[in-house]
Amino acid sequence: MSTRKDAAFATKCIHGGLAPDPLTGSVMTPIYQTSTYAQSAPGVHQGYAYARTKNPTRSALQDNLASIENGTHGICFSSGLAAMDNVLKLLSPGDEVLASDDLYGGSYRLLTTVFGRFGIKSRFIDMRDAAAVADRVTSETKMLWIETPTNPMLNIVDIAVLTDIAKRRNLISVVDNTFASPYLQQPLDLGADLVLHSATKYLGGHSDVVMGAVVTNDEDLAQQLYYLQNAAGAVPGPQDCFLVLRGIKTLHLRVERACQNAKRIVAVLNANELVANVYYPGQTDHPGHDIAKKQMRDFGAMISFDLKDDTMEAATQVMKNTHYFTLAESLGGVESLIGHPATMTHASIPREQRLSVGLTDSLIRLSVGIEDGTDLVKDLELALAAAVGVA
Repeated sequence: MSTRKDAAFATKCIHGGLAPDPLTGSVMTPIYQTSTYAQSAPGVHQGYAYARTKNPTRSALQDNLASIENGTHGICFSSGLAAMDNVLKLLSPGDEVLASDDLYGGSYRLLTTVFGRFGIKSRFIDMRDAAAVADRVTSETKMLWIETPTNPMLNIVDIAVLTDIAKRRNLISVVDNTFASPYLQQPLDLGADLVLHSATKYLGGHSDVVMGAVVTNDEDLAQQLYYLQNAAGAVPGPQDCFLVLRGIKTLHLRVERACQNAKRIVAVLNANELVANVYYPGQTDHPGHDIAKKQMRDFGAMISFDLKDDTMEAATQVMKNTHYFTLAESLGGVESLIGHPATMTHASIPREQRLSVGLTDSLIRLSVGIEDGTDLVKDLELALAAAVGVA
């Protein structure tokens, strides 16, 4: 069945890269819970020999992911960081990565404390200044690692401009598209070589699976990553693949509703006298608003804000008093989450570096879900009031 090339995004979510099971006609891709496959003779099989190398459920998910990102190849891994780990294995000792200076703490940790030990260097720069990025490229630079919107400051960088620099300087450009999801942003169409997701987040969408994925249009990079997927073995199980396939079918509906809720919450936060700054690219005074409007379908459902009482204690009081916003790691699920980047997602980044990009001790990050918007607004208003003892 699959989809035609001109199919809309919503149609690709349901049908992209997929077909009824050829054995039974099952509309939903079955969970092929097997580790090995029968061969009619040594080396003669039906395309599957061992499940680390290939599994039909995983193959269906990879094809579906490629379709919704307008790519040709999808490669799935056991987590977002496992996906990043395999992408970085495309490099060699002595190579350098230029990365966003505001990025997920786990990405920073992998670049510095893991790959740094093997002679792969990383420099962290403000990628909003494209001219400065071009100036920082050296003969050792082999990869641009881009986040947009960034985690957690919601900065926006111009994907098309940066990927053009990468092409002119013969660099591999990678865009971590986790915050936006393919529904809001499709970096391959903007020139990226690789687009990466923590599929745990919006793709799965229900906080019940951990997975990572990479999508590309580059045949050579795809074959290298398929090789690494098998050789390093950080593959997802078939039930996890089934869950992400199921999640993708409602991706467009979930993200659209979450974006609607986020806009209501931004308005309330801006009006609250206890809030110092609200970071959200949908605001017209956000420095990256025009770029976001150009390269995104909508502005997302991630919001960060800090308090006028810039202390960890003040932030803790807010987070302790929410009801519908659950204090937890992660993002992108149907439920709303509230988190404290300084002690949670970005604890691995030195405090001085955190502060240099605006990640204060009172910064709170919201992943807005699909609950009733009025309930979410009231929840935050009561939590902010409780933080100063007036609730």
